[in-house]
Amino acid sequence: MAKQSAGILLFRRKGRGLEVLLVHPGGPFFAKKDAGHWTIPKGEYPAEEEPLQAAIREFEEETGYRPQGQFIPLHPIKQKGGKVVLCWAVSGNLDADAITSNTFTIEWPPRSGKQRVFPEIDRAAWYTLAEARQMMNERQTAFLDELAAIQDK
Repeated sequence: MAKQSAGILLFRRKGRGLEVLLVHPGGPFFAKKDAGHWTIPKGEYPAEEEPLQAAIREFEEETGYRPQGQFIPLHPIKQKGGKVVLCWAVSGNLDADAITSNTFTIEWPPRSGKQRVFPEIDRAAWYTLAEARQMMNERQTAFLDELAAIQDK
């Protein structure tokens, strides 16, 4: 069975129009990667956890902000590696410069015997839909299309 993640696409309306919050993965593997590597805040969850509750928990763990409101289910997508991502859109606002993320520990540099701690998410930013398409994982752009269609109604 394919791995599953659950996440939240936080959106707001500002002077530039509809904006979405994306996050950049922390740690050494993504340190020099930018466009194409941003994502919705998301994470894997155990089978016994309700996917929406997992999405809310993951969002809070990765940003320090607990989204609330009317959660709009979006169609799941499958990423290149086969992982299925479930997503809910919800209106909200947070200071992207003030996020606080949980951390993980890995041996770094490899085979050094040294353990280092890295934030799971090292930064967040608000993007217009056009900007987000350039910055995020290409498979996740389907979430933007669906959000735009819903917001245009």
